[in-house]
This record gives sequence, structure tokens and C-alpha cells, in this order.
Amino acid sequence: MLTRCPYPDCGRTFEVTDDASWRAGRCAVCERPASLRPLDVLLKIEQFRGRLESRHSPRSVGPAGPSHRLTALLEDVRSLWNVGSIFRTADGAGFSLLYLCGITGCPPRKEILKTSLGAEQNVAWDYYTSALHILPHLKEQGVQVVGLELTPASIPLATAVEGKLLRKSLCLVVGNEVTGISAEVLPMCDLVCHLPMRGVKESLNVAVAFGIASYLVAEASLESGGVSKAGESC
Repeated sequence: MLTRCPYPDCGRTFEVTDDASWRAGRCAVCERPASLRPLDVLLKIEQFRGRLESRHSPRSVGPAGPSHRLTALLEDVRSLWNVGSIFRTADGAGFSLLYLCGITGCPPRKEILKTSLGAEQNVAWDYYTSALHILPHLKEQGVQVVGLELTPASIPLATAVEGKLLRKSLCLVVGNEVTGISAEVLPMCDLVCHLPMRGVKESLNVAVAFGIASYLVAEASLESGGVSKAGESC
């Protein structure tokens, strides 16, 4: 299978075994962690999504906007219903900007509107073909990148909140429903946190996980004076 390095400063094409498709691995050229996706899939994404690069909602002011303390990045979230649900939750929790990356759908789509219930009108958003096109800029501006993923090194999100490990300016990253956050984005996270699973299943639906995490993060920000309370609780 032909694949291509996801890092903009490499981008080299190389071959891997077919059974490695969509799995985490390393670039054969620069040897950095990378998700191994079929080249034909990557080309289709560029063909149909490349024209959306830097597309944004009218309310978005880009990554440097001083009012966007709490933001989130959706990497390759496949379900449009999940995207819409995250928009609605982001609005309720006080997140003001979403970065939609990769195959993540963008408004206006009827499936998104069905579950967002108009929240996309209140929460600004930007689209990027790759999360690697926006995360370096956020980190340069001092935004803390927090990945929501269970890994050997991740810590419970509640522990991060109680330990005051979260900064006022924060971007919460969630990944694909099946593969999670990509191998190239995980190393860019300043902190990787997980939600404890106490039953049989190993993970939650991405929109549900975002809902829980976003409110924990928002409450921590409220306590530190990062976000002003607006509206009533439901």
C-alpha cells in the first residue's frame, strides 16, 4: 500500500504492507510517528476537501482571537451527527471556536444541523485539511493542547483538573471514532487525558466523551477566572 507522510515539512510517499492501513506507524523517510493511510484516500480528501482549507464561519477570527480561550479540535470525526452534537455541547460549555480537521464535516450539512440545533451559529469554526496545519500556530501562541485519549501515559482528566494542570487558554483535541487521535497529533499534545471506564467497554462515543470533558475543562477555567459565566444551567 502506498501512503504519504502527514508532516508538511516531509510529505514523502512510501510503501507499507497492506494490513497497516489506517494504523499508527512511522514515516519511512523522517521516521516520525504517523498514521498510515492509503494514498488514494488522502488524494480524495484533498480533492474534495482541499477547497475548504481555511474555510471558516463568519464569527471566526482565526487562531489569534483573544476571545477564544476555550477551543476544541475535531480530527477526522466521521459522523456528522457527532459533529453537530459537539457543536451544541461546545456552545453550552462555553467553548467559542472549533477547528474541524481532516474528514470532519463542516456546516451547513443537514445531519450537523439536526443535532446542533443552531449552535453552529453561536460557535465559530475553522476548517483545515490537517490538524498539523493549525496546532503549531496554537502552540506558538501559548495555547495548551490537551488530547482526550487513553494511552499508557495519559492521566485521568479529573486528576488534571484537581491538580490545576490546565491553563486558561486551552484547545481540547478529540479524534476519530475508531482510531482516536492520530499518531502524528498525539506527540503535539502538551497533556493527554482520559475518562475512566469502569464497565466492559473501553471507550465512549466521541460526542459523549467531549460532553463530559468539555464541562470539566470549562469548570476548571471558571474557577481560575478564565471564562465568564453566561446564561443559566439547564
